[in-house]
Amino acid sequence: MLIAETFYSIQGEGELTGVPSFFIRTSGCNLRCSWCDTPYASWRPEGTQRTVAQLVSEVCAQPGRHVVLTGGEPMIAPELPALAAALRAAGFHITIETAGTVAPAGIACDLASISPKLANSTPAAEAAGEGWAARHEATRWQPAVVREWVSAYDYQLKFVAAEPADLEEIAARLAELACGPNGAGPGVTFPAHKVLVMPEGITQERLRSRAGWLGEACKARGWRYAHRLHVELYGNKRGT
Repeated sequence: MLIAETFYSIQGEGELTGVPSFFIRTSGCNLRCSWCDTPYASWRPEGTQRTVAQLVSEVCAQPGRHVVLTGGEPMIAPELPALAAALRAAGFHITIETAGTVAPAGIACDLASISPKLANSTPAAEAAGEGWAARHEATRWQPAVVREWVSAYDYQLKFVAAEPADLEEIAARLAELACGPNGAGPGVTFPAHKVLVMPEGITQERLRSRAGWLGEACKARGWRYAHRLHVELYGNKRGT
């Protein structure tokens, strides 16, 4: 499978923030987020071919017991189910970071970190080229797929907010999930603490500029403010 990078670091986002984790970043994505912080796994996918056995061996050489399968979009990698099954057999806790556009199909997973993309992610048509803006917009929100994930696994819903208006879109998406397909139910409702919202940004300055209003909004709605610890610890660079 095409792997952009592997590294042992500290989980910087979500419920497991601060937990030492081994990251396996697949290369390739079915979206093209305008603010993507890993273009080498999406806009300009790169990497090397690795076997499942090689990856599991590398994971086993580290002291941590948590593995994060991320991307790009890891769920489009055909070999991912085999990798997840091998990691499960070896006794690792598996987090899958996904945009929630590809159904889980029974994949081994302990925490589904689902990050549905808001309208703020859609790239400008002239910048995206090759029809990616329209393709991204048509793909980024798949409520039926999100329902499959949250019905089958422990989960966290993680949204990226760039401005206050994004909060209304998040609320609308949650309401849509609660109403069920075509508003006819059955839907899925979420405890407020399972809804994580993090500020868009790859620098401490940008994150802090949005932390004030976003923190207050999370307090008002009961949502969980999601810090990006890895940016604070290491900056925005590979291998972290």
